[in-house]
Amino acid sequence: MGSKNNRRTMMEVGADGVAIITIINPPVNSLSLDVLQSLKESYNEALRRDDVKAIVVTGANGKFSGGFDITSFGGIQSGKVEQPKPGYVSIEVLTDTLEAAKKPSVAAIDGLTLGGGLEIAMTCHARISTPTAQLGLPELQLGLIPGFGGTQRLPRLVGLTKSLEMMLTSKPVKGEEAFDLGLVDAVVSSHELLDAARRWALDILERRRPWVASVYKTDKIEALGEAREILNFAREQARKRAPNLKHPFVCLDVIEEGIVSGPRAGLWKEVEAFQELLKSDTCKSLIHIFFAMRGTSKVPGVTDRGLVPRQVKKVAVLGGGLMGSGIATALILSNYPVILKEVNEKFLEAGIDRVKANLQSRVKKGKMSLEKFGKTISLLTGVLDYESFRDVDMVVEAVIEEVSLKQQIFADLEKYCPPHCILASNTSTIDLNLIGKRTKSQYRIVGAHFFSPAHVMPLLEIVHTKQTSPQIIVDLLVVGKKIRKTPIVVGNCTGFAVNRMFFPYSQAALFLVERGTDVYRIDRVITKFGMPMGPFRLVDLVGFGVGIATGTQFIENFPDRTYKSMLVPIMQEDKRSGEATGKGFYLYDKKRKARPDPELNKYIEQSRSISGVAVDPKFVKLSDKDIVETIFFPVVNEACRVFAEGIAVKAADLDIAAVMGMGFPPYRGGIMFWADSLGSNYIYSRLEEWSKMYGEFFKPCAFLAERAAKGASLSSLVEQAISRL
Repeated sequence: MGSKNNRRTMMEVGADGVAIITIINPPVNSLSLDVLQSLKESYNEALRRDDVKAIVVTGANGKFSGGFDITSFGGIQSGKVEQPKPGYVSIEVLTDTLEAAKKPSVAAIDGLTLGGGLEIAMTCHARISTPTAQLGLPELQLGLIPGFGGTQRLPRLVGLTKSLEMMLTSKPVKGEEAFDLGLVDAVVSSHELLDAARRWALDILERRRPWVASVYKTDKIEALGEAREILNFAREQARKRAPNLKHPFVCLDVIEEGIVSGPRAGLWKEVEAFQELLKSDTCKSLIHIFFAMRGTSKVPGVTDRGLVPRQVKKVAVLGGGLMGSGIATALILSNYPVILKEVNEKFLEAGIDRVKANLQSRVKKGKMSLEKFGKTISLLTGVLDYESFRDVDMVVEAVIEEVSLKQQIFADLEKYCPPHCILASNTSTIDLNLIGKRTKSQYRIVGAHFFSPAHVMPLLEIVHTKQTSPQIIVDLLVVGKKIRKTPIVVGNCTGFAVNRMFFPYSQAALFLVERGTDVYRIDRVITKFGMPMGPFRLVDLVGFGVGIATGTQFIENFPDRTYKSMLVPIMQEDKRSGEATGKGFYLYDKKRKARPDPELNKYIEQSRSISGVAVDPKFVKLSDKDIVETIFFPVVNEACRVFAEGIAVKAADLDIAAVMGMGFPPYRGGIMFWADSLGSNYIYSRLEEWSKMYGEFFKPCAFLAERAAKGASLSSLVEQAISRL
């Protein structure tokens, strides 16, 4: 038995003559240039040694490889890490060393086998997998394409249609499906994996099994005409789904090159395209979002104290309306027993029915079996009083936005709930100190602000006051993760982070309309920019009642910098309240499909008359760029205030808040990252110019002015995070 230790791989040669090369780079055996260099050295040694007949490649600790180390990309982009010569990994290491080896190799796949990890496995001459292994090429999520030969080998192993689905959606497949597709050659249990792979490698050597170089397989690839049809259809779909993104089209072009000109030409085009995309703004933005998301669970002054999260076994939800039923759904879907409280039988029944409808929708889509539906709904209990609150670990209040009602509820909760119970409010705008004014235990009052629909939207704002115990925040972070939300921890103020940042969004849109910009054009431009819908379609969806209630909170709290328009109240007086009533800024049919309303102009005229504003020809012909900047620069300005006040500890948290709470396009990197791409000085000068012409609504805040004067970015400030909490 011989063995060799490299820095990142280990090689052991068994008595059967099979060399096991293990990738070792905890926690997920991510790939870097030194790992790949080490793999190449191990391979070359195995090829040189006479006692080695065949090779098995695997990963340590039950994971093959989670893919290329994403931190290295940032280093390459900034020039701190030297980029390897073009084609070194894809051609020299994987194609000409691993795949072209004169000794057969088998990949023994378990756990994560993603990106570069799967690309290594595909260069082996066969693949054996466990049933639970996850195999995928998720590079497009980062604004890239597979760069180690994945664009050429995956289509040849699973066919063009399935490979496009896997690459364009970044969805992995599990071992069993991978076997059905032809991506792996056999599925065995994890304890049989290495032995099965060794035997398979020797079988290839003895020609009992085929010796296959994936890149030269042709049986799964369609004829050129049909292949082009499939690729063109994929281009059409990509155009509809992501018109602003370039990299899905680059991916399709690279695949096509391999089919038209042969795999070697395809590999070289992939190398060239990958290097080009790595420098793109889209890639930089998406990598920023990737790390920002992972950073949300690290809260200076809270998660670094060594506090152990307490177990939350049972949760109560107050209010079975749209938000309450959505929160209850999210909790029971993650196996939390939930008590749903309402004020009377009728409301309670309606609340339980809403939860059932949420689950039934999953059953209809094939995401949930009827058996699972029964088990999940059985976790929900409806009540009309507080008696069963005596053993709950957490309560989420989700009643209407009325201060006195919430104050009464929290005073009652303090009497009935055990002393350790987390008392959370789902308020979207009301100051938590006001809500907890009549309680003695303000240390356990916290905001758990979900976004509608609560069981679908991925963001959870965890709002702390100066009194909130760090233990409560740590506990809630764990609950947030268990119910598959991305939590951001923010300070207490009107609107918290998301709604506070975005309150100028619809106000800026109203400002434009009163001066002559077309409502529907604004929505088209903002949707083209990458938002899921424009500001007016959003107001219709949320409902005018909610819009006026939250707008009033901001007018009361920030009177000097709100744009007051009467357009929405005038429309509501005429029984137009948005999508739910069939009429708002748009008209809606029975399927809630929106269409423009020619009558809208009469309301706009009335609003102009009250505001004393006349149509300005300049605003009628405003460019798309000017519309985007007028709508979003006030949002950036407010985000700067939120950051400067310490409501958010990290600027990156505001980027995640914008992307996951409001649908700001992730490929623009979030609100602060996008602002930095334009420059603090440019944004400051535009706002300053507008504020002189149109008033305080546009006035740049002190933080923005200070950063612009220094020519500094808005988000790279080293924050004194602990002192802010």
